[in-house]
Amino acid sequence: MSERTQNSGDAGATVPDFEHVETAMYRQEPPSPGEDFRLVIVGAGNINFGSDEGPWNHSFRLEHKLGPRLKVVALVDPAQDRANEVLEAKRNSFVVSAYKDTLVYRDIEDYLKAVKPESHPHAIWVGSPPAFRGRLEKGRNLEVLVAEHLPNTALFVEKPVTTGPVEEAAQVSKILKKQGNLTSVGYMLRYLKVVQKMKQIITENNLVVMAVNGRYVTAYEHLSKEWWWNKKHSLGPVIEQATHFCDLARYLGGEVDLSSVFAHSLEHNEPAGKLHKLNLDEEVIPPEDRIPRVTSATWKYESGAVGSLMHCVALHGQDFFTHLDVFADGYYLRLVDPYFAPTLYVRRPGDDHEETYRYTDDDPFFSEVSNLIDCIEHGPNAAPILSSYDDAVKTYALTWAIRLASEKNTSELTKLQGVSI
Repeated sequence: MSERTQNSGDAGATVPDFEHVETAMYRQEPPSPGEDFRLVIVGAGNINFGSDEGPWNHSFRLEHKLGPRLKVVALVDPAQDRANEVLEAKRNSFVVSAYKDTLVYRDIEDYLKAVKPESHPHAIWVGSPPAFRGRLEKGRNLEVLVAEHLPNTALFVEKPVTTGPVEEAAQVSKILKKQGNLTSVGYMLRYLKVVQKMKQIITENNLVVMAVNGRYVTAYEHLSKEWWWNKKHSLGPVIEQATHFCDLARYLGGEVDLSSVFAHSLEHNEPAGKLHKLNLDEEVIPPEDRIPRVTSATWKYESGAVGSLMHCVALHGQDFFTHLDVFADGYYLRLVDPYFAPTLYVRRPGDDHEETYRYTDDDPFFSEVSNLIDCIEHGPNAAPILSSYDDAVKTYALTWAIRLASEKNTSELTKLQGVSI
């Protein structure tokens, strides 16, 4: 169900709250009966099994897409206690049939040694930390191992694709393609109906985007995980968090000329970088590894258009500020709060007022799950995979270009620009 109204540009108009995400999920058509769908889940953490922190929960969407057909044959996680805990919760619920025979493995190698031809999975769902995948070296080469032992098996991989070098991620992408492993990456904002509406408007009106401007302001007061504040581990907020907006900037604006990326940052040790509501002792993090408070970047697209992004760690409370503006001749498309209350405002030629688009029956997490499964079962043209591994590596490269430019690391930035993706 969609809502379309006319207004005078009030971005603060009342929109449905977070509850509409679950409502949308429950409105999906009941799954059709059929043969078992064998699935391996990698990672027993929040992204796959949910938490109170946000709407992510891949297992929940998989259960609703596949119903009694779902058979999770393996759960891979080195934290055995955590894996058994989430399995116990599932086995004590109405989805017990999907998990009653699930085996737990410490790593993907243990699983691949045990798998039999008759129990090959239809898909592998990867929600493990990016530090342990997307590489060529042992222990971080999950995709390469899957491609070697289970060619033609589909993969879903969370973003970012890795924390390793861009050139290694590009090589991994080529291996997956060569081995026939259909892969979807979790840039779920592409699947939002408001984002697809933006693409529709751009395409149907033959628009050439002139400028894209993203603003991502974090509410940091309750971000207490030391990992997030240490860019040695998280790689920093642009690569770890604003990657979704960098991805939308590419999706809507086109390919970026990485050699044009220019950026500034506000660092923790500068007067304007002092934060008063930190919920952790930042002194335990080496000064050189502390994240920037603000990163402001600009770039040129290959089309000549101009892009910009500001990521800021500034707000208190719970709510983030997330806006993305797209300009073309006669058009202004403004995406507001895509994570929790996605709303699109559109100004068209000949009218200074804005149209408003909201879809209260939308769940992009379900859409990305559903589309990949449809492609697995009905062929590559059954539903669009909106973020391939190839494409996600290009977004990863853009986020690294922004970080390197902000750190004035010109030698590494020049090296990055030479990577073939």
